[in-house]
Amino acid sequence: MMRDFSSFFDRYRWPAGKGQLPFCIGHRGASGHARENTLAAFRLAAELGAEMWELDTQLTKDGVVVVSHDDHLGRVFGVDRHISGMTAAELAALEGVEVPTFEAVAALGRETGTGLYVELKAPGSGLRCWHHLREQDQRFACLGSFDTAQVRELREAGCDYPLSVLIRVGNDAHAMGDEARADILHLCWERAGERPQDLVTPALTDRAFAEGREIVLWHEERRPILNDIMKLPVLGICTDLPEMMRTAWGGDENRGRQG
Repeated sequence: MMRDFSSFFDRYRWPAGKGQLPFCIGHRGASGHARENTLAAFRLAAELGAEMWELDTQLTKDGVVVVSHDDHLGRVFGVDRHISGMTAAELAALEGVEVPTFEAVAALGRETGTGLYVELKAPGSGLRCWHHLREQDQRFACLGSFDTAQVRELREAGCDYPLSVLIRVGNDAHAMGDEARADILHLCWERAGERPQDLVTPALTDRAFAEGREIVLWHEERRPILNDIMKLPVLGICTDLPEMMRTAWGGDENRGRQG
């Protein structure tokens, strides 16, 4: 199904004619190939065709936004330390730990022409990210969270970037969109059985569009499911393996229009 995204792109000053739709959003970069949320993973995702990167934000003890899914460094780096318990300088000095600052990832996005799909983890990181993007006039970005309060905080502060609310299986997507005052419903339904695409019904999408919202879908690496959801009228799809999306196209019939 074709969908015209031109008004969304115009409203938020996203680049027209950028890539293909649905956008490929490299989940924590190309995390199927490289260590997640690192500059190497983000650069590789861009090289593999991702139009945007999904990234996660944490805050150091001295209030610097860094990019990591977890506050604790154990799962990714095997280090028993918390980001929130260290200064940015202490974090940067840890041997074998690669946690980039948000500013460094944003700079790489400008260099590569890649958008930032920012998932806010640590409370307070959203306002800092927004202010940095605004100072750089870096418009190709979106800010979102599972935490509706963080999304609503940005809306009430006058954030002029698109805002996304992340939604787990079983939650009421439309109610969460209303609570967060979000522009995008991000359906995190990768664990919803063998055919999560069946949950993205016409009734759900029609209502979202009627209420002025776009849709982004979960990170997907199963080829049959990915082929199905790429036909849906959604803004973007996350994946650990960006090349899967960019080698799956069979023609222009699945593409949306930006303008």
